[in-house]
Amino acid sequence: MIMLSINKLQYHTKRIRSIVNEIKRTTFCFTRFLNSKSRLFPLVFFYSFSLIVGLVGCNKLVEVAPPVTSITDDNVYASDATAIAVLTGIYGQLSTTSNYNSMGLTTISLFSGLSSDELTLFGGGTGNYNAYYTNNLSVGAGGFEYWNNIYPYIFTCNSAIEGLASGSSLTPAIKRQLEGEAKFMRALFYFYLVNLYGDVPLALSTDYSLNGLLSRSSKAQVYSQIVNDLKDAQTSLSADYLDPTLLNTTNERVRPTKWAAAALLARTYLYTQNWDSAEVQSTSVINNLSMYGLDSLNGVFLANSTEAIWQLQPVNTGWNTEDARVFIIPSTGPDPFAYPVYLSPQLLNSFESTDLRRTNWIDSTIVAGNTYYFPYKYKVNLQGAPVMEYLMMLRLGEQYLIRAEARAYQGNTTGAVQDLNIIRIRAGLPPTTAASQSDLIAAIQHERQVELFTELGQRWLDLKRTGSVDSVMNSVCPLKNGSNWVTNQKLYPIPLGDIQRDPNLVQNPGY
Repeated sequence: MIMLSINKLQYHTKRIRSIVNEIKRTTFCFTRFLNSKSRLFPLVFFYSFSLIVGLVGCNKLVEVAPPVTSITDDNVYASDATAIAVLTGIYGQLSTTSNYNSMGLTTISLFSGLSSDELTLFGGGTGNYNAYYTNNLSVGAGGFEYWNNIYPYIFTCNSAIEGLASGSSLTPAIKRQLEGEAKFMRALFYFYLVNLYGDVPLALSTDYSLNGLLSRSSKAQVYSQIVNDLKDAQTSLSADYLDPTLLNTTNERVRPTKWAAAALLARTYLYTQNWDSAEVQSTSVINNLSMYGLDSLNGVFLANSTEAIWQLQPVNTGWNTEDARVFIIPSTGPDPFAYPVYLSPQLLNSFESTDLRRTNWIDSTIVAGNTYYFPYKYKVNLQGAPVMEYLMMLRLGEQYLIRAEARAYQGNTTGAVQDLNIIRIRAGLPPTTAASQSDLIAAIQHERQVELFTELGQRWLDLKRTGSVDSVMNSVCPLKNGSNWVTNQKLYPIPLGDIQRDPNLVQNPGY
């Protein structure tokens, strides 16, 4: 969506002038929040963010002179409160994304699970469910939605980076933290883009005339930018979790810290096979014993668990996580819209018989003699229930598996076995029997499958980065949809509209 998104996103800065009163209202609400500690804070700022960023659908630009007292594109980064609101709005927008009616980044747990071997689609599903499940995406039937949703976020990050650079009146500590958050989030968005689409346009400014004609940068170039952004974020982000003012520490793990940047950097180095750097970054997080530690299996996904490196706070009124809403199948059984998926036989059969994750992170419903197993990492799916669970974005368990793999590839089998066994023992399993490097690497990949299932696309991305996607999907596709796997299906298609508008943009093969 780089042409469609970015060409329309040129309006964003100008359109800020037409929503002056709303931003002033949210600034007032922010002040009230600081006094009341209201949990409605994320909702307030999601609303203001959606006013600013959600304007991509507007087809008409009305130029009006801003009131003298208004907050405009020239001074939105002149106030701590309004500058904070921009980044807070991104987190709120991510958290509010529904698996049912949108394709925001956090829905990747569902849709990439359908693309891979994790989930089974019930009754053909509705909307794009079937296209993802049958790996039959096209420029007119799904796959491009993440492109459409992620690039507007990147524009907002670019705008924030540019605006903060000239925000001379901001409190220095707040400005530094926000710069770190903007670069961290831009790195996160590009991480998913490059893994879902391959080479992608690298837009690093708000210059729509430039962005609208970008060609696709190589994966190596994109990863290089991700690393640069995360290194910058590490130096700017606080080592402590900060409250909404960014001036005080808090127990809420809902804003990125330098440890979140290290965790994502460790993952990035793993994906680029920079094994020694992956080990260094994951070790820095693992060794922060005063802040992080493996939680109990039923404690991992609770709000602010000791395993949480970064979480998203729920913002949809009356609900905990969107994952619990879509994955937990009620006693009435699955249905094509509300509860469209259940766990695949391939995933269920991957667990060892004594694996406690099988009994703690998976549940089932029996309907008419049929047993439907579903993910049960998040357990609260009742509207109006107390908020107990936050969506996990980065956690310590993954860091142990990153370091295990990095150590294995460097020939440190002893260290790799130690890290792997830490995860296995938590799951009630005996130490691994893998001894050779090749056997150990295979064991680690298996452990990632059963530890990280339905967590933000980890399995789908692992299949691709390890080069095993063709062999796995050649076996899975005939079983789940009766079709043959085609290797180009490992990359999702780019929106046709962007291809037509940008003469320098080419489609992924096979679409």
